[in-house]
Amino acid sequence: MELAQQRVLVTGADGFIGSHLVEELIRVGADVRAFVFYNALNSFGWLDHLPNPIKLQIDVVSGDIRDPYVVKEALRGRDVVFHLAALVGVPYSFHAPQAYVDTNIKGTLNVLQAARELEVKRVIHTSTSEVYGTARFVPITEEHPLHGQSPYAATKIGADHLALSFYHAFGVPVSILRPFNTYGPRQSLRAVIPTIIAQMATGARRIKLGALHPTRDFTYVKDTVRGFTAMAKSDLSVGQVIHIGSSYEMSIGDLVQLIAEVMGVEAEVEVEADRLRPLTSEVERLWADHSKACQLLGWRPEYNGREGLKRGLRETVAWFADPENLRGYKPYLYHL
Repeated sequence: MELAQQRVLVTGADGFIGSHLVEELIRVGADVRAFVFYNALNSFGWLDHLPNPIKLQIDVVSGDIRDPYVVKEALRGRDVVFHLAALVGVPYSFHAPQAYVDTNIKGTLNVLQAARELEVKRVIHTSTSEVYGTARFVPITEEHPLHGQSPYAATKIGADHLALSFYHAFGVPVSILRPFNTYGPRQSLRAVIPTIIAQMATGARRIKLGALHPTRDFTYVKDTVRGFTAMAKSDLSVGQVIHIGSSYEMSIGDLVQLIAEVMGVEAEVEVEADRLRPLTSEVERLWADHSKACQLLGWRPEYNGREGLKRGLRETVAWFADPENLRGYKPYLYHL
């Protein structure tokens, strides 16, 4: 399926990855409706920061993914839905697990029910590498056991299985994209890379973080977005779970030094107890096997290996270093 002229809906379009996806879909000629979280300020999140020629082509709908009526109306007349709306912060899920159930599971149910009733051509559901917990083997394939070590991960496991059940039970054409630790411009300080960059960019040389030993597979947002579009184009992805990852792992401690190198500064780390996950909740290792994406989608990461990570970090640092962009963040506060 080519995306040009397709009528698409992106839920969570106001967020980090969602806004980048909307931008790309407009560029390839899709008819884009963006579902954003309703708020009294009439803010469209990161969509407000897109260039005017792109913003003028977006049909923005404000609502709440937890409201089945609003979701169905947003999906009416659409051919494809990219479902990204979710609560994503792991630490906050320890404090508000009910909110994660309502948003991540019930919100996904609302999308699936509407897609079934309206006979949508494709549903691309967003998962997360957190569903695996600490890796039992590496690189992690799609057959790796699932192990929710946080309420966030548990709700995403539930949402993923719910999406697959609609494929098996009702024939809804669902594909599940499972990205590994996406980073890039516009990301929240709840994620480690912008947390490090924003602290350094504001002059801090003693960087406050949580655990330094866990490893992650950091995937640049442009690669993740290409994964979404490749999933929508490929009929082979229907009914499948597919990884989007760089297949390169790095510890948080080494990441700090790499970012310091990219920014041309020297820094040391102060581990803060408040930033540590509960002992048995910490995911120690994530490292993607992306061979299935290569085989079914023809997708490969363009920002791969250490040099690819450095290139992505340079682009991310350049964005955060712009005072206009940095002004919207509070690096001196710890965000759950």
